[in-house]
Amino acid sequence: MKSGFVSLIGRPNVGKSTLLNALINAKVAITSNKAGTTRNIIQGVYNEDNIQIVFVDTPGIHKPESKLGRILNKQSFSLTRDVDAILFVVDGSSFLGKGDKYIIETLKENNTPVILIINKIDKITDEQLLLTIEAYKDLYPFAEVVPTSGLKSDNIKTLINVLKKYLKDDVKYFDDDVITSNSTYFMISELVREKLLDLTIEEVPHSITCVTTNFENSKDIIKISVDIIVDRDSIKKIVIGKKGERLKKVGILARKDIEEMLNKKVYLELYVKTIKKWREKDKLLHELGFNEFE
Repeated sequence: MKSGFVSLIGRPNVGKSTLLNALINAKVAITSNKAGTTRNIIQGVYNEDNIQIVFVDTPGIHKPESKLGRILNKQSFSLTRDVDAILFVVDGSSFLGKGDKYIIETLKENNTPVILIINKIDKITDEQLLLTIEAYKDLYPFAEVVPTSGLKSDNIKTLINVLKKYLKDDVKYFDDDVITSNSTYFMISELVREKLLDLTIEEVPHSITCVTTNFENSKDIIKISVDIIVDRDSIKKIVIGKKGERLKKVGILARKDIEEMLNKKVYLELYVKTIKKWREKDKLLHELGFNEFE
């Protein structure tokens, strides 16, 4: 038995969550074309005969503009310690930027093997890929370089095989049928937030969070309530939409995914609540699961 923990780190919107889902071959993390989709630490478990890899998807490292942002950065950096390997995920379709260089500088203080993942190769030519590898290779002694497309699942098996040689443990941390350590409550909240990300304009998603407040499992149906928390009444109006149409659409789309996840009929109620400056309130951030990491 060989097992171990592998962190995914990188700037926002480089495709870490899509890559994680491809590695697990299941949806354990929500995805969106909006930057900063991942806010919590999400674990996905890959199982094969005598092999178990626990992948840890981290929030995108960025210049924080709120207490929440600072907490998310701390979470991401904390998970580069005590793991067997780090996947530094970059977007192959964009240029090497200050954010990438900042992350690389922090990695120089770490002795963990770092594998450079050039993601989104479905969007670039072979020549562009070679130029991207060339741009990164002199900045850090990467243990490996693996080009991938999380969206197309390209080179996923290759990456799994590369990681096997870095696994140091001989313990099975999760049962074979477990694909994520995240709770059902958390997954429900995230599926609602994913639909909000898809259906709202750019500045709205960062001021929204979701929390599952009720889960009643009866014989024929599961009754679920989710609070959508926003920081301004103007955002609340956008989320609800004209005559409640946007909120209704969010509910329809989220319910479909939740029913698929739970394999049971769901009655979903959504409530939109304004809590001013929620991203700066210590107690509320703690209650929502955004905890400080040292």
